[in-house]
Amino acid sequence: MLWLVALAVLFAGAGLLGQGTDNTYSIPGTESQEALDALARTFPQVSGSSAQLIAVAPDGGSVTDAGFEAAVTDAAAAIAALPQVSSATVPYGSSSTANISADSSAVIVPIQLSVATTAVLPTTADALQAAGVALQAALPPGSEVAVGGQLFAQSPAGISITELLGIAVAFVVLFLTFGSLVAAGLPLITALLGVGASLAIVLAATSVLTITSTTPLLALMLGLAVGIDYALFIISRHQDQLRHGLEPEESAARAVATSGSAVVFAAITVIIALLGLAVAGIPFLSIMGVAAALAVAIAVLISVTLTPALLGFARWRVVAKRYRPAVAAPEAPGEATADAPADVPAEVPTDVPADAAERPGRFFPAWARAVTRWPLVTVVAVVVLLGLAAVPALSLRLALPDAGSLDEGTPGRVTYDLVAEHFGPGFNGPLIVTGSVIQSTDPVGLMDNLGAEIAAVPGVASVPLSTPNEAGDTGIVQVIPDGAPDSEATAELVATLRSMHAQFEQEYGVSLSVTGYTAAGIDISARLAGALLPFGLLVVGLSLVLLAMVFRSIVVPVTAALGYALSIGAAFGLTALVFIDGFLAEPLNVAGLGSVISFMPIIVMGVLFGLAMDYEVFLVSRMREEYVQSHDPGGAVHGGFVASARVVTAAAIIMFAVFAAFVPEGEANIQPIAFGLAVGVAIDAFLVRMTLIPAVLVLFGHRAWWFPAWLDRALPSFDIEGEGLAAEFALADWPAPGDRLAIAAEGVRTAETPPAGTGFDARLAAGGALLVEGGTPAERSALLLALGGRAPVLAGRLKVCGFVQPTRAAAARACTAYVRLDRSADAVDVIRDALHGDPALVMIDVADTLLAAATREQIRQLLTERLWGAARHGRPLPSIVLAEGAGTRAGLMLPEGTALQVARLAAAPPAVPSPPTAPELVG
Repeated sequence: MLWLVALAVLFAGAGLLGQGTDNTYSIPGTESQEALDALARTFPQVSGSSAQLIAVAPDGGSVTDAGFEAAVTDAAAAIAALPQVSSATVPYGSSSTANISADSSAVIVPIQLSVATTAVLPTTADALQAAGVALQAALPPGSEVAVGGQLFAQSPAGISITELLGIAVAFVVLFLTFGSLVAAGLPLITALLGVGASLAIVLAATSVLTITSTTPLLALMLGLAVGIDYALFIISRHQDQLRHGLEPEESAARAVATSGSAVVFAAITVIIALLGLAVAGIPFLSIMGVAAALAVAIAVLISVTLTPALLGFARWRVVAKRYRPAVAAPEAPGEATADAPADVPAEVPTDVPADAAERPGRFFPAWARAVTRWPLVTVVAVVVLLGLAAVPALSLRLALPDAGSLDEGTPGRVTYDLVAEHFGPGFNGPLIVTGSVIQSTDPVGLMDNLGAEIAAVPGVASVPLSTPNEAGDTGIVQVIPDGAPDSEATAELVATLRSMHAQFEQEYGVSLSVTGYTAAGIDISARLAGALLPFGLLVVGLSLVLLAMVFRSIVVPVTAALGYALSIGAAFGLTALVFIDGFLAEPLNVAGLGSVISFMPIIVMGVLFGLAMDYEVFLVSRMREEYVQSHDPGGAVHGGFVASARVVTAAAIIMFAVFAAFVPEGEANIQPIAFGLAVGVAIDAFLVRMTLIPAVLVLFGHRAWWFPAWLDRALPSFDIEGEGLAAEFALADWPAPGDRLAIAAEGVRTAETPPAGTGFDARLAAGGALLVEGGTPAERSALLLALGGRAPVLAGRLKVCGFVQPTRAAAARACTAYVRLDRSADAVDVIRDALHGDPALVMIDVADTLLAAATREQIRQLLTERLWGAARHGRPLPSIVLAEGAGTRAGLMLPEGTALQVARLAAAPPAVPSPPTAPELVG
């Protein structure tokens, strides 16, 4: 209910505050942006948005015919009188003949508006289109008129029926995975609610931020995919627990506490990567990353809050009927007994057979055996295959979208195509060369000379305008390139004009800058291309650190990062093959060829990083768990793969379906992003995580799980699979709940326990004392440190002050104190300091240190006072653990009447001497 209320409030806010998206791209610190900012101050006539009207004469006619010319001139005058329009240049004059095609078949009316694109009123845009319709009616039959340009180059964000097909595919996969319609529907409900909330926030934010039309679509696509997947992992764990007889309420809580922690970890990696888009230093890209990260954050928040609530409502209906426990028969038809309501099981079976969906079947075990039979062959084959797929990425070209990527038939696209047909592609992407001419005594003559010289530069089709402003302090030169706005030739022309800066400054005394929408797009693409390497290093470095903390291994994070690099390279290569070279472009309904939107690579890198880490964690964590238990590297890989492959396969198929659904009918800007993510997910999940990684781990054997001790101490540990919580559940009733024990130990082994040792067993009641003797000094010290959460527990069961170890090591450290009597000159002060925090357990190591009788008496007095103080204030009585080599002195320092237990560590077996070797012969 709370989520529904929150969603209603967010939708209301979006409706009241939303101002619509804006595809005005800016990039501070670049030459083009600085020049545009300067023009806004000194030449405001050209700083607002713009549009253009093109009129095409009928076959055999000419735009210079008297009737045609009069109609166009009247239309230009009518347009110039519209609100927010500052000028509509009549093309029939000596200064603007470039706006008439060479064969006089078409004419362009440039329209300059006085405000930016976001400030243009809908009525103004409608009036411009109406003026085009009126001109069409006034021209001879067979003429064609279109109104487009920058103002009409944006496409509204939206979804089509094709995107909904992705949700349908996800539902089918969920049903096949869960075997229950209810369980299959829950992830879709939570994902759609999360997407609705995130889109409402993004659309409301358009009132204060410049948000491109791609931003809400990216948030929609990503939020939908991860929202379904995160719920999938939690519900899958919940189903497994129900099949083993756990009550639905308890199972839902445990599923969130275990799989939920892995989901949160996976979401954090995606969020960090998306927020890392800010390294490019481009505001609109940073906003896009924040919006996408917000969608992921809301998805994971709903998954760990709303999902368990829905599971509580669904109860046993999330598993197939044959696995639901029997319910006592009702007394009358349609009635339930008072003891057994209809939706509550009267008896939970303990021998429920495994669900068909739970069984791996033959495929996954066979696949694991196949990819690890000859691991080196598998590694080489995958690396070569993905390397070949990455080769086309060398031709990947980046550019900002323009009207040429709009849907066919839209006013902007029609105008774009007509201009390219009759004037050449360069007219759709004019450049502006501008600079201060305040020092000139003849600004008009200066601009004429500059225009003439620039017109002679190779790659320049024409210079239709070269003029100073009214104040005579700033001049502009409009340059029409030979190539299209996103062509390599136009980028080379921009570089050429900028390389002539020193020449123009020396010859004319003017510092010129190249700007305009096309130049800004080139600058943004260059900045983004330059940001790919540092961003890649950031996410790869992040993956190395995160996975090292999770798996305590060197091989696992390194191979995971290299596999991610292979996935990214292959995704870029296949994207270039489709969107640059045109392979399968027609079946995929690709809107435009030749380039992809500039931020596609960095977005795909960020999103795919998080998803790759997600699959790595869910697969390899089970392998590591198997290895810890069996110490069999090959068997661990097989067992872990079979146990987790089904869920990871379902998650990857769902991700692929959701992303792929945005390709055929998606917005031109989102198409390459969706395609790159779809193929990237498929490659990373099935070729890298489920093929390459198992082969690599089998190839390395035991070395795959090696981790240097110094690094193990330096890095924190993360329990993302809920292993610690599972241990808490397993030991919840051990020892007996009524026992008040300070220590409960059974078979506890530390790093110093001899291989043939039996482990440490003890039960110490609160207020009692335990004397640990025998073994070596290092073994006794390691045991006491482990009891206090200060050293690892390698095996056995252990609770200290009621806290399971080593899961709750921090809690154990907080309630215990550890001292060594052989490392201090004043043993009394050491004990006094240890007792200062009122610990529940005091551990005194090397208690057989030779101390004076008076010192031991003082220690006993301190411990006695601590006992009396606890009893007086109603606090739990402290317990004491002493460690010594031989039980002769330690007990002397205990308070009178203390119950003392003795636990003796087994001595290490004597070393078997090596047989003598033959003497070495010296030559």
